[in-house]
Amino acid sequence: MDFNRTVLVTGGSGFIGSHLVCSLVTKHPDWRIINLDNLDYCCSPRSLESVEDRANYTFIRGDVCNSQLVNHIFNTENIDVIFHLAAKTHVETSFETPSSFQRVNVYGTRVLLGAAHQAQHQPQRFIYVSTDEVYGEGLDQVFDESSPLRPSNPYAATKAAAEYQVRSYWDKYKFPIIITRSNNIYGPRQYTEKVIPKFLTLLQMNKKCTIQGTLPKSRHFLFVDDAINAFRLVLEKGIVGEIYNLGASYEIPIMQLARELVKMVKNVPDSEVNDWLELVPDRACVDLRYPISCEKLQQLGWRAEVSWTEGIKQTVKWYQDNPNFWWDQGPIRWEVEKANNQYVGPAS
Repeated sequence: MDFNRTVLVTGGSGFIGSHLVCSLVTKHPDWRIINLDNLDYCCSPRSLESVEDRANYTFIRGDVCNSQLVNHIFNTENIDVIFHLAAKTHVETSFETPSSFQRVNVYGTRVLLGAAHQAQHQPQRFIYVSTDEVYGEGLDQVFDESSPLRPSNPYAATKAAAEYQVRSYWDKYKFPIIITRSNNIYGPRQYTEKVIPKFLTLLQMNKKCTIQGTLPKSRHFLFVDDAINAFRLVLEKGIVGEIYNLGASYEIPIMQLARELVKMVKNVPDSEVNDWLELVPDRACVDLRYPISCEKLQQLGWRAEVSWTEGIKQTVKWYQDNPNFWWDQGPIRWEVEKANNQYVGPAS
């Protein structure tokens, strides 16, 4: 079968990547979608069960840092579009093993850029999926795409470094790159190290939600379907060489988030909510909030359509209906046991 467009998604078995792959495969049967993923601990093949037998879907298990493999893909496939999502993303872990984040997030991006730029069949778009954390903490300031980058943790620093590499290919070669920076994305199938699924997992196991410190940390949460729509819009209407913020207008304190989830999962009266919360010592470095402006993306026609009320309802229901989805992943046992004594962070 001949396809009109070939799209490579790196990290396509992860949380956001799997939603993107499923959307592209389903909505564009005339496109070939290639998923390159090494199936790290936070990925599950089950996330792609709905499309794994589709004629326009191909899975390649491999490391984005493997230059021989990545070059082979670009030499043998006529890749038209790259969505680069493959990355290590857990902030707390980035303090423990910064070198692994440097390898995947920075070196992996360099490998991918080099292979794409040198390919005989030149891609039309290279979309790099970054994070609002590259801006650093914003208290009274709202960040737009021109705001300076001030990352405050190893994860964010590697994402910023990767961005600079991506930008350099536009500046030097006019290679058709686009960068997105998003708020915290949430929804079904997210791995349990992230704050919403971890709170839900703990509550389902009759354990308390652990809140780090007493400072008023809050996050803007964007439902995954709205994020995927933004990525698809940027592909079709985004201007090459530009950066686009993806954000939600709804901001919620982490303490309030925990309270809402307790009420939804445990169905307890307000007087008993605190029984399911536990304060634990603060981490050395944590940003209080990341407010961003999305006016630039909205000018392309994008709007977040899923309200917080609807999005969190869908998410809670999915975790209630799929309590064992992540249990067969080896590290989840360690994560759950660790959660008794360790902070559940607000990072995306």
